[in-house]
Amino acid sequence: MLDFLAPGGGAYEVIKGLHIAAVIFWMAGMLYLPRLFVYHHTAARGGELETALLKQQHNLLKIIMNPALVAVWLLAIIMLAANPALLSQGWMHAKLVLVLALSGVHGFYAASARKFANAQRPRTEKFWRIMNEVPAIGALIIAVIAVWKPF
Repeated sequence: MLDFLAPGGGAYEVIKGLHIAAVIFWMAGMLYLPRLFVYHHTAARGGELETALLKQQHNLLKIIMNPALVAVWLLAIIMLAANPALLSQGWMHAKLVLVLALSGVHGFYAASARKFANAQRPRTEKFWRIMNEVPAIGALIIAVIAVWKPF
């Protein structure tokens, strides 16, 4: 059914490249959004900086992060459909669990951005400084697993 997407074929490699690019865009947002939350905590309520940060948070989610996350998953599903043997490999199971976890973090960030937009300041500045590291650690582990394929 998806013979034109067979691994090693040009179309599969293009899909894989687009998947990697989407991951880069998504991770850029995942690393930047909690940093904006840190800055938001230090901004004066109702001030010019808070207004600018709210706009940046909204745009980052709606223009970059959400579309990139959708692209990551759609392209991954296409690759898995074209190469279902990947689903029998333990490293892929580990990778998928970690990507699901990062997707959950994305949802948490989106919910937190809504709270900031509603004049709340969820969590603490320190919390957001720590959460800023979570996507980096997750992406690092996923990259090592995907290249090393230890399981």
